[in-house]
Amino acid sequence: MFRARRERPRGGAWHHGAVTSATQESVFVRACRGLDVEHTPVWFMRQAGRALPEYRKIRQGIGMLESTRRPDLVTEITLQPVRRYNVDAAVLYSDIVVPIAAAGIDLDIVPGTGPVIAEPIRTRTDVDRLTRLGDVGFVAESVRLLTGELGKTPLIGFAGAPFTLASYLIEGGPSRTYRKTKAMMYGDPQTWHALLDRLADIALAFLRVQIDAGVSAIQLFDSWAGALSEADYRAHVMPHSAKVLGGLADAGVPRIHFGVGTSVLLGAMGEAGADVVGVDWRTPLDRAVAQIGLGRSVQGNLDPAVLFAGWEVIEREARRVLDQGRAAPGHIFNLGHGVLPETDPDMLTRLVALVHEESAH
Repeated sequence: MFRARRERPRGGAWHHGAVTSATQESVFVRACRGLDVEHTPVWFMRQAGRALPEYRKIRQGIGMLESTRRPDLVTEITLQPVRRYNVDAAVLYSDIVVPIAAAGIDLDIVPGTGPVIAEPIRTRTDVDRLTRLGDVGFVAESVRLLTGELGKTPLIGFAGAPFTLASYLIEGGPSRTYRKTKAMMYGDPQTWHALLDRLADIALAFLRVQIDAGVSAIQLFDSWAGALSEADYRAHVMPHSAKVLGGLADAGVPRIHFGVGTSVLLGAMGEAGADVVGVDWRTPLDRAVAQIGLGRSVQGNLDPAVLFAGWEVIEREARRVLDQGRAAPGHIFNLGHGVLPETDPDMLTRLVALVHEESAH
């Protein structure tokens, strides 16, 4: 076996009624738990996406939001990278704004821009436009179809964290400065906490739908939390993320928590209730482990841009990530952010094979 692990999972029993024993014993789930694995598991954020020609073909003429609402498309797109790359986990094809669209927000995902909100949220009255999570039966159906197709390969579900969702809702779309978001956080804390509390409820409900339908793990994406200091994160954001992750403590699946540029937040992100902390490429994994502590596994963290540097560099950097990941109780190999659209799929196929070979014992 690759490395010794304790034999009791964190937080009690892991098995959930809709999750099979085969996926629970997969190398991915075992690494999330910090148990012995035959090799380091690997998957990639945005592994289902524009880097794949088969994805571009199937998405022709179909908008992003529409594609996430069609279980037939979701199933095929989710399976494409599993077939091609031989990754150790599938990740549900969806988007972090799907649940807020289902909670009454008028939005679109504009190619080349990202989510655009028709009427941004700026006041307490605006917050009241956010209803409870509406009908997302298409998500549950997609998960059920996928678990039938995937067999022993685990499926990862996900949701956007309250802060990242709030930043889109307040700014009206992507932002570099988060000026309006931080203005509300500092200047109108009552409205801020009301908004994030509601978003936490929506994210929690969305993840519960996926877990009940059969996903084997979940990831909470706080993509833009790196815009915050640790003090602000702990005071204004962490309680709401903890509400989501803590609300899943009895769900029986590993909980992964990931953000970009979160070097100073890694300890707090673990404390929020994560079993696994995702680390971007800026922080060496062994240093991240020192911040997070030995009670949690880590995920990451090859720089996505390395995949454009040639195989010799990819090989060297992948080995470095594997070496540093050995400091953690469990390590899931991933990129430090999503697969870039121009990435050569063959490099990812070779990378998966390399990780499996180098870590096998």
